[in-house]
Amino acid sequence: MGQARAGAALGSPLMAKLMAGLAAALRPGDPVADRVLTWAGDPSSMGDAVPLRLAAGLHALVLSGTDPDLAAAYAAPLTDPTAAALSAIARHPAFLLDWLASAPQTNEVGRSAVLIAAAHWLTTRYGLPLVLSELGASAGLNLLWDHYAMTAEGQTFGPADAVLTLTPDWTGALPPRAAPTILDRRGTDLNPLDPTTDRLRLLAYIWADQTDRIARTRTALDLAARLRPPVDQADAADWLDSRLQTRHDGALHLVFHTVAWQYFPTATRTRVRAALQSSGETSPIACLSMEADDQSPGAGLTLTLWPRGETIPFGRADFHGRWVDWTAPAA
Repeated sequence: MGQARAGAALGSPLMAKLMAGLAAALRPGDPVADRVLTWAGDPSSMGDAVPLRLAAGLHALVLSGTDPDLAAAYAAPLTDPTAAALSAIARHPAFLLDWLASAPQTNEVGRSAVLIAAAHWLTTRYGLPLVLSELGASAGLNLLWDHYAMTAEGQTFGPADAVLTLTPDWTGALPPRAAPTILDRRGTDLNPLDPTTDRLRLLAYIWADQTDRIARTRTALDLAARLRPPVDQADAADWLDSRLQTRHDGALHLVFHTVAWQYFPTATRTRVRAALQSSGETSPIACLSMEADDQSPGAGLTLTLWPRGETIPFGRADFHGRWVDWTAPAA
């Protein structure tokens, strides 16, 4: 039921009805239901996110044209899709068991609104070009944030030829205007996804009734398939420690992660912090975090700057980028 509440809070009535319906209706005796109901680890969204795995598998059946009956139920917004989903579960056990075996990987492009705003703030403060390093980059869609624009309170931040424009509901002062320059970009993920061959997987993790998210992700995938942002398969701490060994004189190194930190093991988090602290003693580094915390609503935004190691609250943002409450101080 936790995922049903999350669907309602994040603007997906279909997800709210589907998750509540399946939570009440799944019974032992079906291969997929047995896998879900006897899950050995933590099935919640803070653990293995089992409901999201199942929802993504069902959405993949729709997107791939594999189950027209389920697609018809999803297309009727006032209909409870539970019965159609249960029938699909019975028809496609092997397909859905395969989806249950993989952890969710979203590449929510809406989060780039925060990256755009923070980059303008950092460029104003330092006047330096940026080197980008993303932890938990998935397919690297948010590594390409400088190809997107953001409009807030009638002002646009980003290139005139942006491939897409983000329009979050904005509260607080606007960020300063100082167009960033990117010298280098690279990301890491334990299981990097390819924007072409993994396109279905990335789209399926988006909730089926949120057509705006699907549309902008399609656009970002098209861009990533052309530009191929580099994402290495590696542990975040190992990768960052190695990447920070290369100095970029005359540049600011921006490390960032958006709704990824919770999935890192404790040892990895400790080593990431240590790598930032050690390298930040000799080179300017900024680390932007957009992550779930013990507050609500949405995710907390913080920026930590080295060599001083000061952490600055930047406000909060919706997990999907629908709104930003910006509290960053003057740059």
